Amino acid sequence: MRSFSELHESIEKELADLDYPSTPKNLYDPIKYVLNIGGKRIRPILMLLSHQLFSEDIEKSLKAALGIEIFHNFTLLHDDIMDEAPLRRGLQTAHEKWDNNTAILSGDTMLVHSFDLISQVEHKHIRKILEVFNKSATEVCKGQQWDIDFEKREDVTLSEYLKMIEYKTSVLLAASLQIGGINGGASAEQQDHLYEFGKNIGIAFQLKDDLLDAFGNPEKFGKQVGGDIIVNKKTFLYLKALQLANESQRKQLIQLFSVLNNENKVDEVKSIFSALNIQKHTVDLIKAYYTKAMKHLDSINSDKKEPLFNFAQKIKERIV
Repeated sequence: MRSFSELHESIEKELADLDYPSTPKNLYDPIKYVLNIGGKRIRPILMLLSHQLFSEDIEKSLKAALGIEIFHNFTLLHDDIMDEAPLRRGLQTAHEKWDNNTAILSGDTMLVHSFDLISQVEHKHIRKILEVFNKSATEVCKGQQWDIDFEKREDVTLSEYLKMIEYKTSVLLAASLQIGGINGGASAEQQDHLYEFGKNIGIAFQLKDDLLDAFGNPEKFGKQVGGDIIVNKKTFLYLKALQLANESQRKQLIQLFSVLNNENKVDEVKSIFSALNIQKHTVDLIKAYYTKAMKHLDSINSDKKEPLFNFAQKIKERIV
């Protein structure tokens, strides 16, 4: 049974060994750059771990795992263009290092390559796997569009926000686990449990990200604390605060989220969050999603779940 760290090493080696053409240089160099600036490789590793639950021949899922990772990085590349982000993992984003048009074309090529790799599974599984992948890939795009739309809306609901993060963040984790299960020979019921485990743990992770952005330790979080507040991002914390706020607090929140340049903005927003006990409301919801995820993992009949339990435990330690 391969561990999380062993599979991470294998994925890194396979990505480094991908043989892209040398020309056009400006088409392929950004792809190599994006794939070599690091990353946790969680999605491909989860695919291989889920395959391993049912079969040791995880090489049968290796191409699809690489395809999922390339697709994920394609979405990040295009997200960075849309967000006009200067940095990704502490380094220049592709559109900054080259230009927008070049980065778009490189991203398009990554998308095509991801489909090519995912299609290289056993013929008996290809229809089901492409069905799962195509559905999730479309949902990722829906989630990103909702995220963009929410920037211009003042009536975003909590249920809409949770659906957005499910699509933008969680479904690709869920699909990775399900595809690994399909390749490994999981039953339809076990595939569903894998998908639901990934979906719920992914939502919990994103909600924790929202919480850390406002209340995390900047040295441990690795990002600027209050970044979402500064750019008026409507996270769960903000939407829950609007739901619980009295009229005065609500007016103040809306006013604070209508401006960009206010040096006291982060502290003032966090003060309202704290007064409304938003941290506890967020942690309670995170724990609820984590509990759902673990029920689905517990329902999978396999004696090789230890690496997935360890992964979930790391998420829990990040959550609690």
